[in-house]
Amino acid sequence: MKTILLIEDNDAIRENTAEILELTGYSVQTAENGKVGVEKALTAKPDLVICDIMMPVLDGYGVLHIFNKNPLLAGVPFIFLTAKTERTDFRKGMELGADDYLTKPFDESELLSAIEGRLNRFQHLNAAPANQGSIPVAPEQLTQFLNDARQKPDLHSLSTDRKVHPVRKKQYLYTEGDEPTRLYFIQAGKVKTVRTNTDGKELITGLYGPGEFFGYLAMLENSEYTDSAITLEDSELVYIPKDDFTQLLIANPDVSHHFIQLLAGRVSERETQLLGMAYNSLRRRVADTLLRLHNQHPDGLIQLSRDDLASVVGTATESLIRTLSEFKQDGLIEQTGTAATGTGIRIIQPEKLRRANW
Repeated sequence: MKTILLIEDNDAIRENTAEILELTGYSVQTAENGKVGVEKALTAKPDLVICDIMMPVLDGYGVLHIFNKNPLLAGVPFIFLTAKTERTDFRKGMELGADDYLTKPFDESELLSAIEGRLNRFQHLNAAPANQGSIPVAPEQLTQFLNDARQKPDLHSLSTDRKVHPVRKKQYLYTEGDEPTRLYFIQAGKVKTVRTNTDGKELITGLYGPGEFFGYLAMLENSEYTDSAITLEDSELVYIPKDDFTQLLIANPDVSHHFIQLLAGRVSERETQLLGMAYNSLRRRVADTLLRLHNQHPDGLIQLSRDDLASVVGTATESLIRTLSEFKQDGLIEQTGTAATGTGIRIIQPEKLRRANW
């Protein structure tokens, strides 16, 4: 039987929620504030925590901070229960390591679905062999990165208790003007970084997939983020704190060289993108963007919405759709789905598309 720790200062909500969980078959521990909740968790580690944000004595953010810092509690699935709906509150919770949100008022199905989803996901993540550490089947880049950290006694914490964070589609990870607090590594899913002008139009500055780091430019420059990062699909991310990342760069030249290469590649790619936007025709820009994305997808299928693809090219969605239709008529690409959904594009003749002079 799974044990759930419910931390909620409202007596009625706490009692009603606990009753629902017990009737469903869970063992429930309750606490009326964050301090009592932490004490109960240290006495008997729960399988999952549901915690209100606004509470006396110790609020939900403080509870989550203690869980992340305590080796006995780190890695426990954590769901925030809150009446607040502002994006900044959601983002703050996700940055601290929350796994999900329930916004009050909620119904029984939402509650049970969120709990079942978190428990099933973390059971899957923890099913890896013990000698693989806390990150199951990590891609080669992250494995090497953490192995470098293990060889440095002062940096051992970088490679221990490294939690995988499930993040839903269309969630903001950081926004323009935020101070960088961590390095991000994608274990599964996709993330885009975007810049927005005063009219609200987006330009996608980067697309990242499994096995890639992002968010390091602002840390290397010791500056604020100049773009925003948003998940394109349900993703699994690993967070590496800024201080740990900085120490590793100083202590290990090989790691520093790796990120210099990443940075140089991104700068070169950005310059090529801006140069093309300034001087190339629309057809050439669309072709170059498709070819670049084609090379980044081993199966050759580019799965990106038409709005996002237009933001990468730097044009209106209608203009992009018209150009894609022309490429399809010329036999250069094939499209799956509809122009509205944009479920997939496959390049049939990449060399012809590359050599075309528009």
